[in-house]
Amino acid sequence: MTATRTDDRGRDRAFRFEYDPATIRFGSGCVDDLEDELERQSLERALVVCGSTVGTTPDVIDPVRSGLGDRLAGVFDETTPEKRLETAVDGLERAEREDVDVLVSLGGGSSLDVAKVVSTLAALDRPREAVAGAFAETGTIPVPDEGLLPIVAVPTTLAGADLSQVAGVTAAPDSGLVDEEVSGGISGPALMPAAAVCDPELVATTPEPILAGSAMNGFDKGLETLYASNATPVTDATASRGLRSLVDGLRAFGEGERDLSTFETIVEGTVLVQYGISRPGETTISIVHAFGHGLTRTYDVQQGAAHAVVVPHVLEYLLEAEGVDVRPTVLADALGVDDPADPDDAILEAVEDVRDALALPDRLRDVDGPNPDEFPAVAESILADSFMANAPPGLDPSREEIEGILEDAW
Repeated sequence: MTATRTDDRGRDRAFRFEYDPATIRFGSGCVDDLEDELERQSLERALVVCGSTVGTTPDVIDPVRSGLGDRLAGVFDETTPEKRLETAVDGLERAEREDVDVLVSLGGGSSLDVAKVVSTLAALDRPREAVAGAFAETGTIPVPDEGLLPIVAVPTTLAGADLSQVAGVTAAPDSGLVDEEVSGGISGPALMPAAAVCDPELVATTPEPILAGSAMNGFDKGLETLYASNATPVTDATASRGLRSLVDGLRAFGEGERDLSTFETIVEGTVLVQYGISRPGETTISIVHAFGHGLTRTYDVQQGAAHAVVVPHVLEYLLEAEGVDVRPTVLADALGVDDPADPDDAILEAVEDVRDALALPDRLRDVDGPNPDEFPAVAESILADSFMANAPPGLDPSREEIEGILEDAW
């Protein structure tokens, strides 16, 4: 039987929700259980994939080494924020040399993305030159449905990329793999990690500037999930509960509370807002992340800072746009706004409070981004971003409108 009921704002209430998430371990000190998790999944030899700072910071790497115990085969600490294809090629060589059957990504989203590319290359079993050539032509690498090395994600930041089926990847000419700089990504259900081990004690070791930027990115995932065109009651529930935890935790963080309870609240919120947003063939990530991509792909601005600057202006635009279903009542409830006389202003104030609690920038001119004369090109990039497909129903922005948001953020 097929039904086509709609709510009072015209959204179709029928939905299909398909999701095969990672096993989630949450709790202070849960990295101590890494060996147990691998045993439960019949995995024997783990290669830790991380950046050089993480790999040489005892407060981060030592608990993971200890938690893996005899299942630790080695540490590959060569990932970078650029998420280079050549790094993944080197990682695959190390994984083959150590004869591993699982990758443990440790750190932020960059290390997880590199681990996903390593996993994909292992399944493809093709010469690196052939893979690089195809990537240069298409901007992607095909992800097989099976044969990938499983990944256990151990996040130390709050961007909320641990339950995802996508990864970014770039390639540089100096690697010898491509003739010019290439930026792209990979996606597929097989990229969902086998487990995500979310330990607030480990997150608390991350330097505050990195943590703040990643927290804004994760927070925005919750916002976007609520107004995305493909939102479902399942993602409404997890995103709303997650946002409440993040609002409480991040405000406490901004007030100087750095105890374990604060980090537990923040990490719990991060886990919840990302639950179910990355599904086969779709995601609830939307226009704010499209702005993030447009501002960071060719500029040095950090993604969290880009989000912090633009999100109030994007939300204001959405809330004021005629015929756009941004679900202000749902947003207000999730942000803890109690039936205000003007919900739009209260929503914007709540979001700005979180940004300010994280001491993040509020003007585009204060970050390493584009100048106003570059806004037309940035706007075109934003409009072309795949995440725009998930924008709220009724939204059809022009280039001039996108430029206007950038100008307001300037």
